[in-house]
Amino acid sequence: MTGFSQYDEFDGLGLAQLVREGQVSALELLEEAISRTERVNGQLNAVTYKCYDLARTEISQGLSPGAFAGVPFLLKDLHLHMTGTPTTNGSAMWRGTVADHDSTLVQRYRSAGLVCFGKTNSPELGLMPVTEPVEYGPSRNPWNTDHTPGGSSGGAGAAVAAGIVPMAHASDGGGSIRIPASCCGLVGLKPSRGRIPFGPDKAEGWGGQSSSHIVSRSVRDTAAMLDATAGSEIGEAYAAPAAPDSFLEAALHSPAPLRIAVSMEKWAIGDYGDEALAGLQQTVTLLEGLGHRVEEARPDYDGEAVAASQFKIISANTALAVRQRAAELGCSLEQLAMEDGTRFTAEMGLAVSGADYVGAVQMNQNAGRILGRFHQQYDVVLAPTLSRPPVPVGYISQAPAAEYADRLFRFMGDAGLYNQTGQPSISLPLHWSNAGLPMGMMFSAAYGNDALLLQLAIQLEQAQPWAQQRPPLHAGAMVAGAGVADL
Repeated sequence: MTGFSQYDEFDGLGLAQLVREGQVSALELLEEAISRTERVNGQLNAVTYKCYDLARTEISQGLSPGAFAGVPFLLKDLHLHMTGTPTTNGSAMWRGTVADHDSTLVQRYRSAGLVCFGKTNSPELGLMPVTEPVEYGPSRNPWNTDHTPGGSSGGAGAAVAAGIVPMAHASDGGGSIRIPASCCGLVGLKPSRGRIPFGPDKAEGWGGQSSSHIVSRSVRDTAAMLDATAGSEIGEAYAAPAAPDSFLEAALHSPAPLRIAVSMEKWAIGDYGDEALAGLQQTVTLLEGLGHRVEEARPDYDGEAVAASQFKIISANTALAVRQRAAELGCSLEQLAMEDGTRFTAEMGLAVSGADYVGAVQMNQNAGRILGRFHQQYDVVLAPTLSRPPVPVGYISQAPAAEYADRLFRFMGDAGLYNQTGQPSISLPLHWSNAGLPMGMMFSAAYGNDALLLQLAIQLEQAQPWAQQRPPLHAGAMVAGAGVADL
């Protein structure tokens, strides 16, 4: 079976249209995606589980006629179940577990007609802004394989940037969609809290801080995927504000001139590096040229205290996850094969009292109110997604203990704030470092105003197109080795 040589010319919606018109088959697209995986994955370590035959069988049995019918797709190996496939959470603790059901989101992906043929690398329990789990080894950035593709959806980001798939599932509890989007030159939207379902196994992630969506090359794929997957399910802990009839249709309308707040100073711990500030200034100029009003402004809140509350919630949830896993395996926490960083986080979580946890939740809620009032003055907040370009592999995960926190905060931006407040936030590939590495710019709107971000994102995509920029390691530019029949 041959593939489809024009694969790179289309985004997900474009490929689906070709399938509907009979110009290419779903099986041809799948074989192209499989061939591309085999060409570059040895250098990227983006895809850690392959279910090629399962995908072929699903195509032979007939796909749902959804908006993305026939488009190859990858799932992140973190808290998301697909029947008959493992969910290891990037960890030896869950090695060998196989799902006996689909998560609600996977059901919606199937209804959209997507063809899931593998799972992507994630740090253990999604705890790191880089993707370097001990269980699978590090994922690498196709723009420079010595550098990280970010995390925790780093495998997804690397796979999309390298041309394996036009988009891939990702999740974000503290920046984990936007960080790899920034590192890999992609679009990464974290939707509003409650927009995407968590069920049936959980009603929330990290105390409401986590959300799922995709990383993609085009804004319209990001919008159309919201149309395919958004909406509450029975028993959901949160319900996002009312959505437009179609996020894609809403996104195609240019926004009126917006009031945009920008700060040249980081709100949480650390500062923005020179290259992040250069990208920020470049983006301000671009926005002003489009007729938007950009002003330096920031809400009045304690960034360090809010960040500390986020860690309390994450660490307590980590403690619960590993304690539950120990009970399932019938062993002690000490006997669990977890990474040192995960063990430290869990130990910190066990030390969080009930009162401390409630205080952290209240801190998040208060931050949401502060930002809500701020958005009565400003439609959008602009900031660099990350404080520095993508760091070398090992820079954070292998840092000496005395340097770990400094390295972490030098890299991270203010993405986590919007997980705490539940607001929609998107990273767009609007800047590249002097060394040619992507650096995303992050736009955040009031809770529930996902459509406004998509409108602005398409306007910026048209003003400064990025879809045709390709990293040095790209599957479409490589000569295939073994034929698909030999794989």
